[in-house]
Amino acid sequence: MKADIGIIGGSGLYEMEGLRVVEETEIPTPFGSPSDPFVVGEVDGIRVAFLARHGRGHRVLPTEINYRANIYAFKTLGAHTILSASAVGSMKEAYAPTDIVFPHQFIDRTRHRADTFFGNGIVGHVAFADPICAGAAMLMGEAGREAGANVHVGGVYICIEGPQFSTRAESNLYRSWGVDVIGMTNLQEAKLAREAEICYVTMALVTDYDCWHESGDVSIEQILGYLRANATMAQKIIRLTIPRVAKRTRDCACASALQFAIVTEPSKIPADAKRDLAPIIGRYIQ
Repeated sequence: MKADIGIIGGSGLYEMEGLRVVEETEIPTPFGSPSDPFVVGEVDGIRVAFLARHGRGHRVLPTEINYRANIYAFKTLGAHTILSASAVGSMKEAYAPTDIVFPHQFIDRTRHRADTFFGNGIVGHVAFADPICAGAAMLMGEAGREAGANVHVGGVYICIEGPQFSTRAESNLYRSWGVDVIGMTNLQEAKLAREAEICYVTMALVTDYDCWHESGDVSIEQILGYLRANATMAQKIIRLTIPRVAKRTRDCACASALQFAIVTEPSKIPADAKRDLAPIIGRYIQ
């Protein structure tokens, strides 16, 4: 089973209008099991694969997500683009709950996560100055405006470890850095997608102002309420985006990110590393 477009978000995205589900499949990887079985289907004749980031029933912490297995599985399915939807807190007054932000940059404040396919005898250093695929993000932002969302394109997403929300001191520190939104999941996805030469876009669904705001502390009830309000809009945006990214020419750096990134002499790479990473490095290392 193959899919051109990967979609990561909540399990509610499976209910998208126009989706014809073909099958549900578990995909084993050298890095363990992904968060959940993949739901593979068609939208307008385009093969798509959905993955519930936290597992159905939301049972996996941000730190516990097997990011490597998730992205590796999308690669083996043949996905050339991943559209990601996730809840974030707003770090600026201008971004209100139910707004949608398409950030172009990340800051990493995580501590306990595997976020590279390399190691175990093979070294690679991909360029990550521009972590989001600008071409795909532009198309998704346009789809958001067409769908009627209050869209903001660009900005910085700070990724924290969680699962706790920030302290007030941390929240104000991040604001002093010029951060736009705060979340717990998208950075590792973006890093691994780049190593896998997959275009990656973050659709950040604003559910709250972080605790810096005078509206008070963040509550999970508030977040879930706004997330439900955003779910229908997220489906519409993804539905509009799928055919656009499917037909775009991938002339971005994402498509050849590994071309000069692997620095280990091929004859020195262990056979098991070559085998395990074949879907990712096979274009360059036999």
